[in-house]
Amino acid sequence: GFTSDKPVLLVIGGSLGAASVNENVRKILPELLKEFQVIHICGKGKTDESIQLTGYVQYEYVQEQLPDMFALAGANAICELAALSKPNLLIPLSAKASRGDQILNARSFERQGYSMVLEEEEITEASLLEAIRKLYQERNKYIAAMSAGKNLNSIQHIVNLIEECIHS
Repeated sequence: GFTSDKPVLLVIGGSLGAASVNENVRKILPELLKEFQVIHICGKGKTDESIQLTGYVQYEYVQEQLPDMFALAGANAICELAALSKPNLLIPLSAKASRGDQILNARSFERQGYSMVLEEEEITEASLLEAIRKLYQERNKYIAAMSAGKNLNSIQHIVNLIEECIHS
């Protein structure tokens, strides 16, 4: 039921869903839906059936439909974001809730100019809405950085590293 007059925002809360992301996305839906259509993958048992809004769909998880949703919203897993040059807001789990690898990966993408990062501990309705709007307004900057990134051709990069080792 989506239309072509608004961009699609794909929200993925990780394999189990991220409670703070889900909660804050739902709080700002009235504002988000003025500018975007939203696909929200919430995690198993995390959908809220009381929310029935035009331009908003939610799923516990998806399998076969995921490539279509990525194509519609223009995104995939974190490495695919760069390969496809898709602007993205990463919200890594806090160090308290994870091994910290999400934080390291998110900060690496941020340093390269590929992603905007919002720490889970910093999420409020206002900060999330502001970050989404800023990302959309500055999307061309992120697209340019990802398009120019040297690591996008990973096969050639790996071959170059192997050749460097051989010649060292």
